[in-house]
Amino acid sequence: MESTLRRIVRYFFSGTLFIVPLVATAYFIFVAFSWLDSLLKLPYPGLGFIIILCAITIFGYLTTNFAFKTFTTWFDHLMNRIPLVKLIYSSLKDLLNAFVGDKKKFNKPVLVLMNEENKLYQIGFITQADLSELGLDDMVSVYLPHSYAVSGWHYIVPKSRITPLNIPGPTAMKYIVSGGVSGFKENY
Repeated sequence: MESTLRRIVRYFFSGTLFIVPLVATAYFIFVAFSWLDSLLKLPYPGLGFIIILCAITIFGYLTTNFAFKTFTTWFDHLMNRIPLVKLIYSSLKDLLNAFVGDKKKFNKPVLVLMNEENKLYQIGFITQADLSELGLDDMVSVYLPHSYAVSGWHYIVPKSRITPLNIPGPTAMKYIVSGGVSGFKENY
């Protein structure tokens, strides 16, 4: 009887591991669609999301066009002249470029020796390999993301404490953000 009860509990938790992420993802998508549709006051569910995806794609196409690049450069220059707006605009633009732009920054995962005495390491990403402008020839700039958060630490670290990792950036990010729960083999 006890064995059967344990098996049922195990089945329940196995089902939970499958159902909860699926339902949470579906719910998030539903809420996002509903929110976009309510903003645009459209009669068909999901139409707002499709319109926004198309608009972003069209802007992406236009920004790669030479004539529009001139406008983009002018607009960036204008935004970077307004004191508070410059801080927000340039920070968000740099952050987005770090993930999806031509200047991706989270593509060089490294192992950083944080404490030599205790052999404590942390996985992070080199964001600037050349700090010679600061007079720091033997240092690199490393970003160490937090687990389960959209934040992290930025450190200037001696190159001698850095070991490059032979894994893709997205795999390393998934491992870090999951708190080490996500493995590496399933991603290859």
